Amino acid sequence: MAKPKLRNLPDLAHLARPGQSIPVRVTPKAAQDRISFDGATVHIGVTAAPEDGKANQAVVKLLARAMGASPSALTLKKGHTGRDKVFVYDP
Repeated sequence: MAKPKLRNLPDLAHLARPGQSIPVRVTPKAAQDRISFDGATVHIGVTAAPEDGKANQAVVKLLARAMGASPSALTLKKGHTGRDKVFVYDP
């Protein structure tokens, strides 16, 4: 069975500026994929487990979809193994 498509993603297009740092708080192994924005930090929950970078890949895909950008335009700068991460948008 395929994963359900996400609906009601917040519009994070305003974060898609070259050189923009995007602080993210990640919850791996969540019940469902979700994303919210509190004005300073993007909170992302992914169903993927934090093994072999699977959760990081899921976060990149979800964040890029909410921003309306390509996943390859996001670079993980800090937090490769932690829950608090910093991505940089560089198209």
